Amino acid sequence: MPRTAKLNRETGETKIAIELNIDGAGKYRIDTGNGMFDHLLSAFSRHGLFDLEITARGDTHVGWHHLVEDTGILLGRAIKQAVGDARGITRMAHAYAPLDETLAFVAVDFGGRGYAVIDAEIGDSDLGGLAGSLINHYLESMAREGAFNLHVRIESGANNHHKAEATFKALARATRAALSLDERLGGQVPSTKGTIG
Repeated sequence: MPRTAKLNRETGETKIAIELNIDGAGKYRIDTGNGMFDHLLSAFSRHGLFDLEITARGDTHVGWHHLVEDTGILLGRAIKQAVGDARGITRMAHAYAPLDETLAFVAVDFGGRGYAVIDAEIGDSDLGGLAGSLINHYLESMAREGAFNLHVRIESGANNHHKAEATFKALARATRAALSLDERLGGQVPSTKGTIG
């Protein structure tokens, strides 16, 4: 079965369309109207080997909060839909990603429990108009709607761009590993409960 999702969401604040293929080759087409946000989502696609298309528009005249949050909501839902009943997935994984002076750590568990713990101080400079706090909020929204446990920690770093990018690269690698299929499971759900949901 292809692990894909195609979702649209339109509210009074945003209009977003997402296409996701978990078992892709890292091809992406991202257009959110914010260059830095596009860059981070592209890194997630490329380093996770997920094919990802995102078009997002919204009331950015009031800031980037609604668009960033709603993109996290919809991408989380797309991941959850593509994962399905999670049969055969590795389920838990972690990754480190360095970028010059920065080192980011991410651990994930696709066990059906949407929860995020973010230990990442990211300031506002050098982020293309995004507030650093929005990056953390995006991650929380995606984990909640994607029904996975997410832990993020920036071990070291000074440059905000580097912190954000390393975090998305680590997230990509951890997610890729967790969603990889383990043949030894023989298509079983990786839980003693027999279900993830």
